[in-house]
Order: sequence, then structure tokens, then C-alpha cells
Amino acid sequence: MTESVDVLIIAPEVPRYAHPGDAGADLVSSEHLVLEPGERRLVGTGVSIALPDGFVAFVVPRSGLATKHGITIVNSPGTVDAGYRGEIKVTLLNTDAREPYEVAVGDRIAQLIVMPVSRATFVPVETLPGSARGAGGFGSTGYDSAAASDPTSSDTPTGANA
Repeated sequence: MTESVDVLIIAPEVPRYAHPGDAGADLVSSEHLVLEPGERRLVGTGVSIALPDGFVAFVVPRSGLATKHGITIVNSPGTVDAGYRGEIKVTLLNTDAREPYEVAVGDRIAQLIVMPVSRATFVPVETLPGSARGAGGFGSTGYDSAAASDPTSSDTPTGANA
């Protein structure tokens, strides 16, 4: 971690980092509810913050909830802008097809990551400079289609996102 920043906060329970070096501080539920299979709900945390200009906070899922119970965040990452002063709420989704999931007051439901952010200056141009990737989009960094159809070729991915 290279930088620390003071974030003003109003909260019944201040978010905490579970371990030294963690990027995300735990957000906890301020309400009790049951998420039925396939259900999504907006869940309060009781946390309101004032980020300094030049910073953003992202609300991201907890990997353990996703792996063990199928609980994720619909709009992940949720963006908390520096000018927002309302309560941080989390849109939880139960992706489990069979089991409901109970959320109790104080349960860790998400993580909050605070980061510096650059503000872009958009410069209109007629054409964009070339790049190695070009216009390749969804799935363009997968397996080479010729190699995939040739049983004698290796299954070596052609891109970093394979």
C-alpha cells in the first residue's frame, strides 16, 4: 500500500480491513433479511462517507459469500463518487437455485475499496491510433479458431484473457 487517505464516515460500525495489506474493508448489513433463491435486494449498511476529491470507492462482492452461498452483487463494482453523501447500500443477489440465504445485522456482505482516480479529458479525433488488439472485442482473446478446429495443434491460448 503506497498511500493512505482520511475518509470522513458516519457508521454504526466502521468498515475494517480483516488483514494487513487487504485492499477491501468489510461492509456489514444494518438489517435482517432472507434472500430467496434468485432474489435480489437492496441492503443497507448504515455507512455514509465523504471521500476527498480525486478518490472513488468501489463496493465489491465477498469471495467467500459467492463461493459458499452463491451471494453476489448485481452492479459490481458499485461506484461511490466523491460527491455522494448518502448511505452506501448493496444490491445483493442470491444465485443459488435452491437455498435461501439469511443475512443478519452485522453480517459482512461486501467490501469497500478506496482508490485514487484520474479524471479523463476526452479529445475528439477523426481516427484512433492503431494497437495490437485493434477492434477485437468480446471473446477476441480466446483460443485461435484455426487451432481449435485442428486436432494436431496444441491448445495454447492466443491471448492473455484466455
